[in-house]
Amino acid sequence: MLANLDALMHGFTVALTGYHIMLMVGGVLLGILVGVLPGLGAPNGVTLMLPLTFSMDPVSAIILLTSLYWGALFGGSTTSILFNIPGEPSSVATTFDGYPMARQGRATEALTFAFLSAGFGALVGIIVITLLSSAVASFALRFGPPEYFAVYALAFASFVAFGGGAPVKTIVALCLGFGFGMVGTDTVSGSMRLTFGLDELIRGISFLVVVIGLFGLGELLLTIEEGPEFKGASGRIDPRAMLRAAARMPRYWFAMLRGSAVGVWMGITPGGPTAASFMSYGIARRTSRNRENFGKGEPEGVIAPETADHSAGTAAMLPMLSLGIPGSATAAVMLGGLMIWGLNPGPMLFIEQRDFVWGMIASMYLGNVIGVVLVLATVPLFAAMLSVSFSIIGPIIVTVCMVGAYTVAGAPFDLWLAVAFGAIGYMMKKLDYPMAPLILAMVIGDKAEDAFRQSMLSSGGSVGILWSNWLSGTLVTLAILFLLWPFLALLLGRRNAAEVAISPDAGHEETRA
Repeated sequence: MLANLDALMHGFTVALTGYHIMLMVGGVLLGILVGVLPGLGAPNGVTLMLPLTFSMDPVSAIILLTSLYWGALFGGSTTSILFNIPGEPSSVATTFDGYPMARQGRATEALTFAFLSAGFGALVGIIVITLLSSAVASFALRFGPPEYFAVYALAFASFVAFGGGAPVKTIVALCLGFGFGMVGTDTVSGSMRLTFGLDELIRGISFLVVVIGLFGLGELLLTIEEGPEFKGASGRIDPRAMLRAAARMPRYWFAMLRGSAVGVWMGITPGGPTAASFMSYGIARRTSRNRENFGKGEPEGVIAPETADHSAGTAAMLPMLSLGIPGSATAAVMLGGLMIWGLNPGPMLFIEQRDFVWGMIASMYLGNVIGVVLVLATVPLFAAMLSVSFSIIGPIIVTVCMVGAYTVAGAPFDLWLAVAFGAIGYMMKKLDYPMAPLILAMVIGDKAEDAFRQSMLSSGGSVGILWSNWLSGTLVTLAILFLLWPFLALLLGRRNAAEVAISPDAGHEETRA
């Protein structure tokens, strides 16, 4: 632990330069803009910024991208509370009580609760990374193909168990992601897969194009259909109300700790910020003393999802750096950035790229503090931007998305792919299919396939190699339990309901009622 603290101090010497502070401020401001504008979001914002970092050194590039990420999370909370428009998928749960508070004239209180709890959750996530990163990296040195496959399987199964949506729909989204990820050249045999005779598909489908289509164009189509009316509460911040709300924060200490724990778990597993915010909100609603006020403007209904959202977004960087497994859609985009910069995520990254890793971790402390300060100061500005007609904002979003899709590989075919995935994203939203599992399966599905095939080759085709040691055996068993858990819970629920229905006391209870 002392070694980690020494490394963190070294990281601050890397991050605390005028140039890097300027990048943090600029990244947070851009992120707030990305989070405020509906139809963009953190994954899309980081994707669009990624090509601009190719000429930068990796430390500066990751500082810019992570700062943009924090700003996007804050910006999504702003529009959720003021306008009932979640700028980020992970900010949807914040609308449940944040917007009612704003409608009651408590916008300042809601925003203060959201930003301070978000800062607390992010701080907890960064502390976890600081304390556990080297341990996770050292532990990961034991990993071979069976262990890596077990980790990937656990990540996929975690979405099914803890995603918060319908398990069958989550499985369908994962299968779609596997299918899209298989398009192109097989890395083991070199044969073509699922190209359907199209030369443009030989190089595969870029997950960056998929992200732009799903999160950008898909959300835009949904906004157009629902009728974009940007009418919200005042974005003016009352300093006295802000101080009063800040003074009340300690009352919700347990909700913040519980939300941070949920977020860290979902960030590392990885369930991602969206699943973490919904899970934290659901737990808070079931256990709170004021559960009847949820949905009507309950502060805990803002604090719980915001704390989990930011702690998950921060903790998602730990598996990305240590194991090469992204804990969220945005972390998946950053993982692609690391590979483009010539860095290989994994245990050796902490040894070979010490300045990069600890400079990034130190910048996360600074970036979140800057984010809290800037977002409170810029709420009126960004709220005013949303009063602009959607006929102006909509075309801007489309232009940004298409430019981003074209810059990935300079291929016109990618523009059609982005449009196609925009339609897929629209249909998935309408049918309530989760998109994060699809992105995760596209990004690490090929790695899981390679790890499984290497395991089978080394064992002569015996699946027993997955249980050849306690580590891989435990992870695979947990993955199977996570995969089956929703169905087991459903069967148990039906059994309990049947027992209550045939209970002789049930009739007496109804008679007395």
